[in-house]
Amino acid sequence: MSYQVLARRWRPRNFSTLVGQEHVVRALTHALDEQRLHHAYLFTGTRGVGKTTLARILAKALNCEAGVSSEPCGRCLSCEEIDAGRFVDLIEVDAATNTKAEEMRQLLENAVYAPTRGRYKVYVIDEVHMLSGHAFNAMLKTLEEPPEHVKFVLATTDPQKIPVTVLSRCLQFNLKQMPVLAIVEHLGRILQSEDIPYEGEALTTLARAASGSMRDALSLLDQSIAHGAGKVEAAGVRDMLGAVDATRLLEMLEALAAADVSRMLAIANEMLSRSLSAAGALQELAMLLTRVQLLQLAADADTGEDSERERLEALARRFTPEFIQLAYQIAIQGRAELPLAPDDESGLVMTILRLHAFAPSGENFQIEAVREPLPSSAPAPAASVARPEPDGVSARPQSLPETVFAKSGREETAEEESEWHAIFAALKLTGATRQLAQNCDLIRREGDLCLLRLLPVHQALLQPDLQEKLKQALSQHFGSPIRLSIEVASPERTTPRERKAQEEARQQEEAIAAIEADPFVREAIENLDARLDQKSIQPLL
Repeated sequence: MSYQVLARRWRPRNFSTLVGQEHVVRALTHALDEQRLHHAYLFTGTRGVGKTTLARILAKALNCEAGVSSEPCGRCLSCEEIDAGRFVDLIEVDAATNTKAEEMRQLLENAVYAPTRGRYKVYVIDEVHMLSGHAFNAMLKTLEEPPEHVKFVLATTDPQKIPVTVLSRCLQFNLKQMPVLAIVEHLGRILQSEDIPYEGEALTTLARAASGSMRDALSLLDQSIAHGAGKVEAAGVRDMLGAVDATRLLEMLEALAAADVSRMLAIANEMLSRSLSAAGALQELAMLLTRVQLLQLAADADTGEDSERERLEALARRFTPEFIQLAYQIAIQGRAELPLAPDDESGLVMTILRLHAFAPSGENFQIEAVREPLPSSAPAPAASVARPEPDGVSARPQSLPETVFAKSGREETAEEESEWHAIFAALKLTGATRQLAQNCDLIRREGDLCLLRLLPVHQALLQPDLQEKLKQALSQHFGSPIRLSIEVASPERTTPRERKAQEEARQQEEAIAAIEADPFVREAIENLDARLDQKSIQPLL
């Protein structure tokens, strides 16, 4: 006996086994049980969501020998013939190949004759939007006033192309795309019935790849069973689909949080070396960012696999909600721009570098987003270092004395000092709006006009929503509405971001100098041939 694919073998035979279209099933069930039957139904939705399946179940419900009801018996001759596709009074038409008016007239000429075997003659016209205008006109009269024994079931993926004269004569049901969870549960039931071992993560990957189509999911499941030699495993499914392992993208986000761009590029190169899809990687990245945002703003929401939740929660604490929104936009925009890139590798790499370029500085993004620059009169922080213990020597770690450093390096003159630094410090902005403001300088303020100048390298921050937030913050700061104008050019004075970087560099230099001057450190260097790892030194904040 030849093999029958899963999509056909597991096609629903009644309303109770149909998955994911409860709103349509409820309406049809009530109509059938109460004998409130319309003469024309229109099912709309994307491919593989159950339009043709619903039409056949409806035909069974109308022609079951046990009577019209929402629960056809499935055992009578009419039900069996409909399931087998050979019921003479179920006329299925592919409108894509029967588009002409003459073909439609010939089809409907037999509508006036009584059914041969069943109670109703059911016309199922698939992809009805493909009919020509004349063909629609040819069927209008029959569609409006059909004989009592005729029912029409129209199906389409593009209802906008159907004339309103046809739409007004039909009961329209919009079939929705299948949720990922519903697909996963259905695939799990099928595999259990088929006695095929599987991994839950593999089913989730298949469900996402199906993009809401149950038929596509079943076709992919057939393919994965063959690919895995009778097993459905996560690694095999990812290889088959060219999908990206979510753990690798989690590592990329963790590297982003640590400002480790080299690690991010290494992960990207590894994915590309395995011929994985750049578009799929950015799609999966956007989904991970969505789950991170849910944990930040709606912690009780379902965010997917529990195995990844702990890492996602850690990322949710490290990033600000505003930056997650910006990162999500960068990911989906980068995916949309892939066809414009020289190649997929360049498109993926540039998107990753864009994420790094717009990421807030500092080790902890959440703290960095609300931290204000140190006042110029504040003392610089002290520094500390973990002291090594020489072999054979029992030494108790000692704390370096707290040291106060005077400001050193180039001093800004009164002419160079911009009032924008003080204004920026008082605004208390966060996220991407803060990034926009701290890379600007105030050129002039006249009346209600505030003119800023933005570094050209950051012109991607000139987004309407960010400018609106900055304008509102400035209006609140000055106590009256203002008009904000931002030009892209190199500022004449130091921006708050540059000044902050200079201050951090000065603090780092002084911290290194303090540790190098410490007697214990000098002794370790001179007597034990030790070396000072300057990268491990950080000022105490």
